[in-house]
Amino acid sequence: MKRTLRRAALTLTLGAAFGIGLAQEPGAQPPLTGGADRPDVRLPNGKLQRDEILKAEHEQNLKDAAKLVELADDLKQTLEKEDRYVFSLTTVKKTEDIEKLVRKIRTRLRHD
Repeated sequence: MKRTLRRAALTLTLGAAFGIGLAQEPGAQPPLTGGADRPDVRLPNGKLQRDEILKAEHEQNLKDAAKLVELADDLKQTLEKEDRYVFSLTTVKKTEDIEKLVRKIRTRLRHD
């Protein structure tokens, strides 16, 4: 039962984080990609700078997603321990930390 709840919480949290990141406002113009106005910059090792930046952002997204899961599990455990109708300020702080992390991931996903 706990395993199912944990899996459902994980799925819901990750789905919300990535769903928010992929959603765009209607009428929003997609950012310009490399073209004549942006020449491809190569690093001394011969790799494209843009590819290296994207790779680093991907790795950071994976780390942040793992942290998001950890925070969501911690919040779930805290909510299970507290009274039914009363929440502590630390619980509210945990939800704010989750929101901040989701915003960071979403910003990176929307980054050009």
